[in-house]
Amino acid sequence: MASTEAIIAKAKDAITDFDDELAAEVAEEALAAGIDPVELIEKGFTAGMLEVGEQFEQGTLFLPHVLAAAEAMNAGIEVIKPEMDRRKSQTANLGTVVIGTIEGDIHSIGKDIVASMLNIAGFKVVDLGRDVPISAFVEKVKELKPQIVASSALMTTTMVNQIQIEEQLKEAGVRDQVKTMVGGAPCTQDWADKIGADIYGESATDVVSKVKAALL
Repeated sequence: MASTEAIIAKAKDAITDFDDELAAEVAEEALAAGIDPVELIEKGFTAGMLEVGEQFEQGTLFLPHVLAAAEAMNAGIEVIKPEMDRRKSQTANLGTVVIGTIEGDIHSIGKDIVASMLNIAGFKVVDLGRDVPISAFVEKVKELKPQIVASSALMTTTMVNQIQIEEQLKEAGVRDQVKTMVGGAPCTQDWADKIGADIYGESATDVVSKVKAALL
């Protein structure tokens, strides 16, 4: 049987090679080998997606490549989902997180990874998708009363919309009922502090630990 390192390396290759069949095969191999699904996603699939994302930003890969890589990752996650659900059923629901990519921004790689990791960690995740109007974030907070509302922005031109989430939550009278989180390439702790967001998420693992710390 292949080593854990070899299986995880193969999982990363499946994403960077846009090979959904290989991603599913590797996921099955990982389950058979008793590898932690979280480790497989983080060090294998997510690492591959981040590499594809970097090449996309550099202009060496294009949107169809990113979509193909995301499909491969989804194929792998689909295989390990029953095991993740089984583990999740053994842990209490830690709270609800509403998440989405901010209005005007169609990037979703980082947001998708964060949503998956929060889900695995035991949170109920309501994913609003990408290019989400500010009003949709506010309406979901009023409707679902989540513990966290998180917005991702991958461009400096769209991150300014994260200010509007803070403002419109205040106008709706629900800002003090929810913690806000911001993330994405141009975002920083300084930016979160400047706009009044409660949490800044630098990476998927950082998000999980900070959300747990904020709620538990």
